[in-house]
Amino acid sequence: MAMKASATDMIPAGDAGEPLLHGGDLAAARRLFPGAPAAFVDLSTGINPHPYPLPRFSADLFNRLPDVSAAAALAATAARAYGAQSAAHVVPAPGTQILLGLAVGLVQPGRAAILAPTYGEFARAAALAGHRVQAVRNVAECIDADLVLLANPNNPDGRLIGRDALIALAKDLRRRSGLLIVDEAFMDVEPPAASLAVELSLGNVVVLRSFGKFFGLAGLRLGFALTTPPRAARLSAVLEPWAVSGPALAVGALALADTAWIERTRGRLTKAAGRLDALLSDCNLEIVGGTSLFRLVGTPSARALFHHLGRAGIFVRAFPDNVNWLRFGLPRRRQDWKRLAAALRSFA
Repeated sequence: MAMKASATDMIPAGDAGEPLLHGGDLAAARRLFPGAPAAFVDLSTGINPHPYPLPRFSADLFNRLPDVSAAAALAATAARAYGAQSAAHVVPAPGTQILLGLAVGLVQPGRAAILAPTYGEFARAAALAGHRVQAVRNVAECIDADLVLLANPNNPDGRLIGRDALIALAKDLRRRSGLLIVDEAFMDVEPPAASLAVELSLGNVVVLRSFGKFFGLAGLRLGFALTTPPRAARLSAVLEPWAVSGPALAVGALALADTAWIERTRGRLTKAAGRLDALLSDCNLEIVGGTSLFRLVGTPSARALFHHLGRAGIFVRAFPDNVNWLRFGLPRRRQDWKRLAAALRSFA
C-alpha cells in the first residue's frame, strides 16, 4: 500500500529526555473526553485483546525471589520458539523497552539511521546513548551508519522488510563494526521465515521480541533480546540478577511452548483483522497498512474522527506527527464491535 508519510514522521523533536505519547493511557483519554461513557473501548494499542489464559499459581511464586533455573528454562524455551540457536543467545528482560535502551549502547556513539516513520522510542533511545539520529526512507539510505534501528513488521504501517535485505544490511554494517537492531514486536503474526532471529551468526544483529503484544499480557512486562552469546552476556550483566519476576518466568515458559494456542490465535487474529477491514471500508476509510493486530487508516478527517470516537468512548491511536493517520486495534467483546460500528457509521 502506498504510504504518504514523510521520512521524519514519528521522529521526536526537542529534548530526547522528554517522555513520548503512547497508546493505552486511558487516564489521558478520560481527561480528554470527560463526557464519554464510563467504560472506554481501548483500541489505541496493538495488543491482542484475547490474552493467554493464566494458570492458577501458588503464592510461593510471589513470595520468593525468581528462580535461576526458571530463568534458564525460559531462555531455552524462547530460543526454540523464536528460532535462536541456543539459550545463550537469549536475554529475558522486563519488557523490550529496557532492552532497547541497553542495546543502543553496544556500539560507540555515531550516526544512528532509523527507518521511518516508526516507533518514536527508537530515536529517543539512540539520542540518549549519544548517537546522532537521522531518519531515512529506505534501507539504501543506511550507508555509512554506525547503528540502524527498524521495526519489522513496522509500527504503525506494518511494512515488512525481507530477510535477504536485512542480511545484506547487517553485512554492510559489519564492515565498519556497526550494529543492526530489529524490533520484531509484531513478528508473531507473520510467517516464521520472516524473522531475522535465525541469522544471529551474522554477529552484529540484535533482535527484540515482545511477549506482551501477541500473548495479550503487556502488564506482565516480559521481552527478549536475541543476539550473539558475548553480546547477550553483556546485556545480561547490566540487568539486575532478578530482572524478570517469578510469575513472568512461569507464564512466559508456559505460553511460548503452547504451539496449539499460538496457531489458533494467529488464525483468530487474522479473522478479526478481516472483520475490522470490512467495517472500516464500509465507512469509506482507507486502510494504508497494519498487521493482524492493528490497522492503520489514512484520512483527512482523522482529527475529527478521533474526537468523534473519543466522545463515544472509543479510544484509538492518533499521531501528532501525521494528522491524517489513526491506528485501530482489535475490539475484544461483541458489544465493543457494536459500539465501534455504530460510532463509525454515525460519523460517516
